[in-house]
Amino acid sequence: MLTAENASFLRPFVKWAGGKSQLLLQFQCLYPEKDSVGRYLEPFLGSGAVFFHVKGLLQPARALLTDTNAELIDAFLAVRDEVDHLIELLRQHQEQHCESYYYEVRNQNPQTCVTRAARLIYLNKTGFNGLYRVNSRGLFNVPFGRHVKPKVLDETRLRAASAALEKTDLRPGDFRALSAGARKRDFIYFDPPYQPLSKTAYFTSYTSGSFGENDQRDLAALYTKLDRRGCLLMLSNSDTPLIRELYAGFHIHRVSARRNINSNSEKRGPVFEVVVLNYQPKAHHAQTVPPR
Repeated sequence: MLTAENASFLRPFVKWAGGKSQLLLQFQCLYPEKDSVGRYLEPFLGSGAVFFHVKGLLQPARALLTDTNAELIDAFLAVRDEVDHLIELLRQHQEQHCESYYYEVRNQNPQTCVTRAARLIYLNKTGFNGLYRVNSRGLFNVPFGRHVKPKVLDETRLRAASAALEKTDLRPGDFRALSAGARKRDFIYFDPPYQPLSKTAYFTSYTSGSFGENDQRDLAALYTKLDRRGCLLMLSNSDTPLIRELYAGFHIHRVSARRNINSNSEKRGPVFEVVVLNYQPKAHHAQTVPPR
């Protein structure tokens, strides 16, 4: 059960490219008022950093979390439903960890939800730069990371995450499914693969598919549809002309983030992103960015 005592440990149990942990303090003033929120929905789950943050602050009674990465959803399901078994499997991975063992586990194809979850978390904690990346056949292909005594098992964090995930619906699926199920007062946070700032900035290999301009346009159309339905909407994306065009009718705020995925190391560093809201945030002093 989630209590005030373990709420301070509401942090992601995996590292995910594009994760929002570093932005949570900036996001906090952009959330809607607690009393206005019904359910919480997040269709691009990733590490779940925003979900865990919202769960602690706004305490929505129900949540629906989805992602196209079915293995990631399995990990969340295992944390929610089989945390004791998962902890034991991770303890075994931690005890056997070495480079040869890493590649042995990477080549495995576990058949149960909890063993798949243990594999994903172990590879995430011990692979290069904490990446989750697959090839065109959908096979995990991140090389061994040179970590010194990686912390494969964080029992306190896993148990706190398990408590936070109670009464949370977890499903693999596409964001377009929200068109049928979202309703008034749902607070929905969208964190899609970003519109690239440059040709070398594209990174969408979390699954074997891709997320292109047509998907961005479909998402913007869904955003408008859900706005008319009375949902509370928050969306993150890169600060590009296309994104400004697609969401020109809504409140656009700017936040500063550090991004570490780029083929050119000199281009890694602070960048501005936009957060698009269809409501007035509780902190009215939040910076609204005029069109460039």
